[in-house]
Formats: sequence, structure tokens, C-alpha cells
Amino acid sequence: MTNPTPRVGDRFRRFRDRLATTSPDLPTQRQAQDGTDVAVPATAHDRTPQPEENAARRSRRGRRGGAEELRVPEAEFTSYYGRPVLKAPVWKWDIAAYLFTGGLAAGSSLLAAGGQLTRRPALRRAGRVTALGAVSASAVFLIRDLGRPERFHHMLRVAKLTSPMSVGTWILSAFGPAAGVAAIAETAAWLPRTGPLGLVARALPPAGHAAGLVAAATAPALATYTGVLLADTAVPSWHEAYPELPVIFAGSALASGAGVGLLAAPPAQAGPARRMAVAGAALELYGAHRVETRLGLLSEPYRTGRPGRLLRAGRLLTAAGVAGALLGRRSRVAGVVSGAALLSASVATRFGIFYGGVASARDPRYTVVPQRERVNARRTEADPATD
Repeated sequence: MTNPTPRVGDRFRRFRDRLATTSPDLPTQRQAQDGTDVAVPATAHDRTPQPEENAARRSRRGRRGGAEELRVPEAEFTSYYGRPVLKAPVWKWDIAAYLFTGGLAAGSSLLAAGGQLTRRPALRRAGRVTALGAVSASAVFLIRDLGRPERFHHMLRVAKLTSPMSVGTWILSAFGPAAGVAAIAETAAWLPRTGPLGLVARALPPAGHAAGLVAAATAPALATYTGVLLADTAVPSWHEAYPELPVIFAGSALASGAGVGLLAAPPAQAGPARRMAVAGAALELYGAHRVETRLGLLSEPYRTGRPGRLLRAGRLLTAAGVAGALLGRRSRVAGVVSGAALLSASVATRFGIFYGGVASARDPRYTVVPQRERVNARRTEADPATD
């Protein structure tokens, strides 16, 4: 028994013949099974475009403003599950504050040593007291970030020279007691001169003199080790700026110490503070300019967003503070304003550097693009013919 349902092939041939009948302007020939020619419609690929059709197409392209350009889509730097390539630092504002207070303590101890050696008691007193207060605040911020106070003690069990954190812990442990003794020595003038307290009053000045020099000797390491600590991480904009960060932090420490001197000392005793301000501003401005221009793509986080605004504010305040210190050297009001500007500049610079690194860790582009550039550079060096 035959199947009355037409086969698919028969249906297709009937449809093709019907289409050829309704579209006689698109004929083409094929040989049927009986040898006769059957007209079938030509497809778009079979038909040669006519000149007027080409002209119409060209005019349509002209109306659209030219031929359509074929472009490769912009690369999207994403990672699995939309998470960053690097884990962003878990540090918060307290670590940025720790960077500032550590530099302030170092700069103030250098200011105190300068006042001590040049016999300027106002500078010495202001520097010693500020150094003790700043290093105490640094310890609070650090312990707050560690979560438990005993963790700071646990880091003193070993001394690892290849670890900036371990070295910094020992520097802080050496600087803190020396700064404390030097500051306590300033209370000798308030103690009686007779009895047991009289012995303490006579012993404190020499002890404070020695402790102040010890604190000043460790101050450069305290001022710069935090820059080494940031550069030792995998955060792109910190790691690539390893030559500049210690310079910036050293300059910021000197400028903040100079700000303390300008705030606390009368103009007649503020000469060392003014010289410190000039030296610190030169280092800070040079380092900040380098990180904003030398790092290529990784300089971008330091120029844009909140980090860019903070670093620009730091430059303006630093320049204003130095100009006020030099031009208003005989004015007490100018000294106070200049000192406040230098301290504010140090805060803005430290926070700008901190937030710039955090921003670079959150965007995969700052990790992927420099890696590709380094790989291509190594390939070019290995096989110059491929360039």
C-alpha cells in the first residue's frame, strides 16, 4: 500500500516551480530528469547585481555617512564571577592615619633634635611632645588594625630583615621608648630641686638629651619604612612606585615636622623649621610628580577620583606652606598658617597615596594590562626579529 502523503522532495520541487512561475524576472536554468530545461528562481548569490543597483547601494552608504567600519569590540577586563583579579587591601582609614602619624612622629623628633643641638627650647619642646603623641597614636592605629593587642607583641618574637612589617615593628619599638623618655624629660623644669624629686629633675635632662638623639637616629627609618611596606605588596600602583614612595614619605615627614615647629615656635626660633619645610616640600613634590607621570597606566589612579583630588590638594597646600614660611618669616600669624598648611598637606598626601593604591587593586585593568606589556617586552627582547 502506497503512502498518499507527498514526500518532502516533491513538495519542495512544486514550491520551486511555483516560485519560478510567479518570478519570471529572475530565471535560471536547470536540467529536469527528462532533459528539458526548467526555470527556477535565482538566489541572491547566483544573481549578478545590476549597475543601477550598485549605484543605489553607494548612495545609501553615502547618506549614512560612508561605509560601515568593522571594529573589534573594546576589551572588557573582567574576572570570574565579576570579582577583581587581586584582593583589594582590607586596610581602612586607620592605616592611612597610621602612615601620617608615623611620619609626623619622625619629623617631630628630627625637629626636636635640631632645636636641642641649636639651643632652641621652643622647637625642642614642641618636637618632643608631638613625637610622643604621634607615635602613641600610631601604636593605637596599628593595634586597632591588627584586631588584638597581643599580635603586636607576637611580631617581636622574630626579626626578619626581608619583611618590612617585621622591621617596622622593631623600629617602632625602638623609637617609642626613646621618644617617651625625651618627652618626659621636658617635665624636669616643673619638679622641685630638693629631695628625691630633685634627683629626678637633675637626671632627666641628660637622659632626655640622649633619648632625643636616639629617636632622631631612628626617625629616617620610621619615616620611610611604611613606603617600603606598601611597595612590597601586590597592589599595582604601590608596587610599581617602589622607588618613589619612600621619597614621598620622607618629604612628607619633614614637612609635617616643620609644620609643628612653625605652629609652636616664635619666628626667632623657627629657622630650622623653615629649612625643614623647604627640604621636605622638595622631596614630597618631586616624588608625587613622579608617581603621577612615570608609571604609565598605573599613574592613572593617582590622577583621578578621590586620590587625584587629595594629591592635588597636597601639592597646593605644600607650596602655600613653604611660601608662607619663607615670605612671612617675621610674622607669627604667617608661621601659624604655614604650619597648618604643611600639616594638612601631609595628611592629604598620605591619604591620596593610600586610596590610589586601593583603587588600582579594585580594577582588573591595572593588573592585566601591565602584565601583558611586560610579557610582550620580554618576548621582544628574546626575539628582536618579531618586532
